[in-house]
Amino acid sequence: MSISVMTRREAAHDPRPLIVGLGGTLSEASSSERALRYALAAAAAQGARTKLFTAQALDLPMYTVDRSRRTPAAIALVDALAEADGVIIATPAYHGGISGLVKNALDYIEDLRADGRPYLDGRAVGCIVCAYGWQATTTTLVSLRSTVHALRGWPTPLGVAINSSQTRFDDAGQVTDARCAEQLSALGRQVLDFAGARR
Repeated sequence: MSISVMTRREAAHDPRPLIVGLGGTLSEASSSERALRYALAAAAAQGARTKLFTAQALDLPMYTVDRSRRTPAAIALVDALAEADGVIIATPAYHGGISGLVKNALDYIEDLRADGRPYLDGRAVGCIVCAYGWQATTTTLVSLRSTVHALRGWPTPLGVAINSSQTRFDDAGQVTDARCAEQLSALGRQVLDFAGARR
């Protein structure tokens, strides 16, 4: 779902940086979605406006360059990313790579190629990867950071790799591992700090 409590007109007059979060899976209680929400909440706690795109909001048709086939959900995602001052992306690691759901959503950023700020140009991007084991998390984190570079974004110095076999989230979305909680909070703060410096 997409979370936003402000209209575009209201947001235009709001001095707070906008941080857009995208990722997760179509499954309920996915670790990557909970990690994304945690990091986005950390940015909000420091004064950011936030929008979240996860689950059904990312269940988009396969990307095509034919813009006449855009769904309302795809348009909402691209519009939010065009407005964003910073982005946080969270993906599960599927067979050593970014999930198809998240990669397809990132492919829609091609619609911003002719924007005043093309692709993710000038935006800080926090990268989070969850997997049931360390090997997939590290290879996928490198891949995600490379994709962000290709989209002209600035990956934050800290990327967070979460081994879901060791780190859990409770029903309230709180992480059971204090070190992981601090890393997610730090990532959210880094995205916001860079976004604020670039405004």
